[in-house]
Amino acid sequence: MAGRVQSALMARWRSRRRAGPARLLADLLARGRTCRYGAHDSQVADLHLPRGAGPHPVVVVLHGGAWRARVGRAVMRGVVGELVRAGWAAWNVEYRRVGEGGGWPQTFADVADAVDHLRQLDAPLALDAVSALGHSAGGHLALWAASRARLPAGSVGAQPALALARAVAQAGVCDLAGAYERWHGGAVRELMGGSPQQLPERYAVADPLALVPAPAPVLLVHGVLDRVVSIELARSYAAASRARGGEVELLEIDGPAGGHRRHVNPRTVAWRSAAAWLGEAPVRAR
Repeated sequence: MAGRVQSALMARWRSRRRAGPARLLADLLARGRTCRYGAHDSQVADLHLPRGAGPHPVVVVLHGGAWRARVGRAVMRGVVGELVRAGWAAWNVEYRRVGEGGGWPQTFADVADAVDHLRQLDAPLALDAVSALGHSAGGHLALWAASRARLPAGSVGAQPALALARAVAQAGVCDLAGAYERWHGGAVRELMGGSPQQLPERYAVADPLALVPAPAPVLLVHGVLDRVVSIELARSYAAASRARGGEVELLEIDGPAGGHRRHVNPRTVAWRSAAAWLGEAPVRAR
């Protein structure tokens, strides 16, 4: 079933035209079906379903914003609309962020709970074909979510109820310890509560680089000139993963086309590169 679904998705991508301003505006206003996976105001996610009876493959969408409360899931609605038109169900996740009860371990627990909650939804979803896609800080969370099976028992997010088939990090914070060093703490300190030297046990289960290789194929899309999240974080993740036999592809985008926020605009090459990989990469049923 997964192979037939993937062939159909690729056919839809090849026949599509680039999103226009009116359609993009409509996508940004579309809320989907909001579902609660916890009691906190931010423990919600929006389910967007494509046309047809299903079951539909799913993309878990994770927004960025430095894990801080000032940015929410609405910023991902443009790419959500593109995913839905191409035949995916999109699960646009909100989570507790720094400044509203998030940080370690709450942010991680929320992402894990949101992914696992897909099993409880009354919706025609292909749960053997679930991928994660995240931008910036959300890219970090997407890689972490895809690596949960590697977490030791008792860790936040360990023993997932639902395994992810693939993960895409768009300008992602792929190397948490490396980001701490580059940012002199910054947003990583706020998220984790301290440095890798002070809290090595946290970074060991929260840093995607510490969990390589991910059990699923990974795509990293990153701008060479990204001034917000350095491409060196993606390069270090890719190198570490490959050294351990991981299946990872790093797509480097030159010039302004690789700007940090270009990835969440469905009219850009940064987004289309990620979307094409999602359509081409084989689904791995679990």
